[in-house]
Amino acid sequence: MAISISNVYIQTFENIVRHLAQQRMSRLRMCVDERGVSSEKHNWERMGQNTASLKTAARVATPENDSDWSRRVSVAQTWHIGDSVEQEDPVQMLVDPQSNIAHSIAMAMKRAQDDTIIEAATGDALGGDGTPVAFPAGQVVGDGLGVFSFDGVTEVYEKFMENDIDPDEEKWMVIGPVQLRKMQQLTEYTSSDYVNVKSLATNGFVKAWMGFNWIVSTRLLSPLGTDISCLAMTKRAIGLQMNRDISARIAEDPSISFAWRVYCFGTWGAVRVEDEQIVLWSLKDSLT
Repeated sequence: MAISISNVYIQTFENIVRHLAQQRMSRLRMCVDERGVSSEKHNWERMGQNTASLKTAARVATPENDSDWSRRVSVAQTWHIGDSVEQEDPVQMLVDPQSNIAHSIAMAMKRAQDDTIIEAATGDALGGDGTPVAFPAGQVVGDGLGVFSFDGVTEVYEKFMENDIDPDEEKWMVIGPVQLRKMQQLTEYTSSDYVNVKSLATNGFVKAWMGFNWIVSTRLLSPLGTDISCLAMTKRAIGLQMNRDISARIAEDPSISFAWRVYCFGTWGAVRVEDEQIVLWSLKDSLT
């Protein structure tokens, strides 16, 4: 006689859904200059610096210095994502598939916002006359062959000082997980002479160090495949036009058995506005 008691073993199930490890929120949106607009394109007006001259006599003609005006343009694009749930699915599940799908696709949209910002940071910017403006070579530190170092951090900060960026301007540094690990091995990062050691021991890394707020992202570009393009920037570096923030819709679709359609979309665009306010730190994506 076959042993069949296993056929009636009890199975238990979770009544919540575990969303697998993923970036849930936009990490870079807070680092840019955002405008809510209702247009296909948004113009970011720019004015260069002027130079004062010495007055050498009385009653001389008023000097006339032509200000250097220019413009950068951001172009809105729509991102979207969707899924569907059959009518019979919710009644056969302990969890609500619709709300969990909506949550999942919303997280994907927030990651898309970071992708837009990262692409705009070092990609060609659109000038006011319609011509592309390449990322300035003078704003690049490193060649993709060197690893993260304390000297490199100070070299990046030096770029901001050379550009006369206000020292009080809040600055962010976006690095990858490998660079964070290398940073955690630096004496300058673990010594109480430089950082709050208690915060380091509690959180794994100090979010404010050497004049930067540190952000770890897995979405940074790797042009060579072995390198990583880390970004240091102020809020003035990139302009983000937000035509429509992330919106979700759930409705029945009569064309596919009245299945529930879950749809999420958003419209935004980004452009590099001030080249001097951003530094590309090209590093080898390795510890050695």
